[in-house]
Amino acid sequence: MRAGGLPWCTPSPESEAQMNDLLSRFAAVRRHSLALAEPLSAEDCCAQSMPDASPVKWHLAHTTWFFETFVLEPNEAGFRPFHPAFRVLFNSYYNGVGARHPRPQRGLLTRPALVEVLAYRANVDQRMQALLARQGGNAALQTLVELGLQHEQQHQELLLTDVLHLLSCNPMAPAYRDARPQADAPAVAPALDWVECAGGLVEVGHTGPGFSFDNELPRHATYLAPYALGARLVNQGEFAAFIADGGYARPELWLAEGWDWLAAQHIAHPLYWRAAEEGGWNRFGLHGEQPLTPHAPAAHLSYFEADAYARWAGARLPTEAEWEAAAAPTVHLAPALLAHAGAPSPRIEPQAAAGNGLRGLFGEVWQWTQSSYAPYPGFRTAEGAVGEYNGKFMVNQYVLRGSSCATPAGHARLSYRNFFPTTARWQFSGLRLARDV
Repeated sequence: MRAGGLPWCTPSPESEAQMNDLLSRFAAVRRHSLALAEPLSAEDCCAQSMPDASPVKWHLAHTTWFFETFVLEPNEAGFRPFHPAFRVLFNSYYNGVGARHPRPQRGLLTRPALVEVLAYRANVDQRMQALLARQGGNAALQTLVELGLQHEQQHQELLLTDVLHLLSCNPMAPAYRDARPQADAPAVAPALDWVECAGGLVEVGHTGPGFSFDNELPRHATYLAPYALGARLVNQGEFAAFIADGGYARPELWLAEGWDWLAAQHIAHPLYWRAAEEGGWNRFGLHGEQPLTPHAPAAHLSYFEADAYARWAGARLPTEAEWEAAAAPTVHLAPALLAHAGAPSPRIEPQAAAGNGLRGLFGEVWQWTQSSYAPYPGFRTAEGAVGEYNGKFMVNQYVLRGSSCATPAGHARLSYRNFFPTTARWQFSGLRLARDV
């Protein structure tokens, strides 16, 4: 990434407007990360609850490291790092950059202190703004900064999910934020309706202007047999019925590896569900521990749990192509569908917003698909360390579609391919049913 850098240039009026927009977006995204950390103490920000999660302080530093390493280092005249040790401490998985601090030991980094990490952010922000003011009209620089902003938005969602897991380990059941009142739920949950889709030859993958990650390309044709999707997400009440029917004790519902996982981990209910003293279930969330909300989407499910529920319901999980093709008519409704994004809990299902009747496509929970995370036909990994972003993870993971209540506003899109291993459930992951017709 050091070689060459970016040429100096005099911005045109059009590129100057783009630069001003990029400066504004850069400042807004960076502020939002700090706002997410604001309710937390320094102690909260340093702790790591499991190897898959990272401390808030690390998220704040790593997203800064990205801009310092990939933008400032090759392009800033007389570049000097804020602290030489940070290059190793806050590298995540970029082998091309050099050594990394072990991921499971991020919670042991009591130093640098949070105040120094905040100073690191302020220093890099100032230098980035100066660089953009000088070279903001350069298209290559704009593309790289946009990648850094999208990367930070990914970490904003991870920050919330990692904080949730951390707080769930505390016997005091502390809330990240106080709950806001929700509208009263209907007395009876609506029955699950189905939206039939004709299938046929469809186009899948990112198209048109705007940002996309490399794993969303190239756009390509694929054939779909006729199918139907559940008009809404599977809710907490329905998943409680699965548990009551012995769903976690019936091997015929589970993939063999999933059944072994249940036994090895002694799993009998979704993550964060806790038996209530008066019977039934409570659920721990970013608002603390509260009674189950039967009509709200079920969340924090592994792929194995989502797949087992679908079998129990006489259905299956959709493929990612089925999901994208069915959701495509709703793209023009994206601002309305994403209005809930960034809130800390899935809400009671909204009324249908899409013309085809699909609800909860975005802004509630990521939806598991039965599609393995693999490259699209013709996919090529980008050169350099940035090329390590997605391609090298295309093995032993499954794709999730949509977005969640923790996804930052403006970060979701139709072609977005999230991915996690089959046992991951600390994310806001749920399911939508599918069936053949």
